[in-house]
Amino acid sequence: MSDVSQAVILIPSLHPDDKLGNYVSALVKSGFEHIVVVDDGSGPAYAHCFEALKAHPQCDVLGYETNRGKGYALKHGMDYISAAYPDAPGVITADSDGQHTVDDCLKVGAAMLHTPDQLVLGTRDFSQSDVPSKSRMGNRLTTFFFALLYGRWLPDTQTGLRGISRELMPRITKVPGDRFEYEMNMLVYCAGWHIGFNKVAISTIYLEENKSSHFRPFQDSARIYAQLFRNFFKFASNSLLSTLLDLGLFMLLDKWLLRALFPALMGGRSYYQVLAATALARACSAMFNYKVNKQFVFRVKESRGSLWRYAVLVAAVMITSATLVNALNLWLGMGRTLAKIIVDTTLFFVNYRVQKSWVFKRPVERNH
Repeated sequence: MSDVSQAVILIPSLHPDDKLGNYVSALVKSGFEHIVVVDDGSGPAYAHCFEALKAHPQCDVLGYETNRGKGYALKHGMDYISAAYPDAPGVITADSDGQHTVDDCLKVGAAMLHTPDQLVLGTRDFSQSDVPSKSRMGNRLTTFFFALLYGRWLPDTQTGLRGISRELMPRITKVPGDRFEYEMNMLVYCAGWHIGFNKVAISTIYLEENKSSHFRPFQDSARIYAQLFRNFFKFASNSLLSTLLDLGLFMLLDKWLLRALFPALMGGRSYYQVLAATALARACSAMFNYKVNKQFVFRVKESRGSLWRYAVLVAAVMITSATLVNALNLWLGMGRTLAKIIVDTTLFFVNYRVQKSWVFKRPVERNH
């Protein structure tokens, strides 16, 4: 049976300082047999840092001339490890700035060996006073929205210390993204693949307020949130299109089509005309919404029973909305319009989660 020392430490690095050399030395001293450092296009000025690492026979140094991003470096390293170390139980990804201790690498590695079917996340405690406020706020926001959209509560969505078993590596390397968004994509895709998360408590270390980080607050945050909300934006866009279709069909049916097709039936009977126009428009827009969600939002080719589950959800949402709006109006004296805005906004997120996890549920995918 493998032990932690046989797992490969993977360190992507850009413009390192002497902390990288000290870190690799500490990992070697702790017993790790294989360490792979990827020079993410640091340039000639940093060549001596990477050259010095080659003094350790346990350390392989990879690299390329142009900076490609942390995600690219991680995937490049995992591809190399898969070929060079076929017997390794997996990789432990760590940052090069010394914020992931050797003991924490050992803990994450042990958890990876114990749960090879799960992605292991080294989880920091963001409630500590020495955590920079922007890091605390950013992580709390991503944690909240990840739980809201994907149903998994991950206290540290931005951790770079992760354990990826050999059985998960082929799929993890196919996750899109070349820069910091890759690590968020990894979480999103694992949630979609029904891969579990093993959260391991680690030390919370921010050296010099994290000044050595190459994270660009605006550009990289935008990339991360774009990936986090990408599917939800598709869902919201489809909902808007379905609403416009419903309104357009209603106007077409009510103003012209029903009278033209059924003049005797509709003549002078405004209630039946409105009822028929509403029902037909809603049925068409609901089918449009169902088809687009299935094929383009949740991208499910086969989901047996999804149509009847969708119909049940539509009915349940309407009944729940009416019940809650009425309850808020009667019990709290809240105006119906305000109550409907609050209730339907909340139900919109619930609707997304239920469609993702129940209506268009994917079969559990097995790792190969």
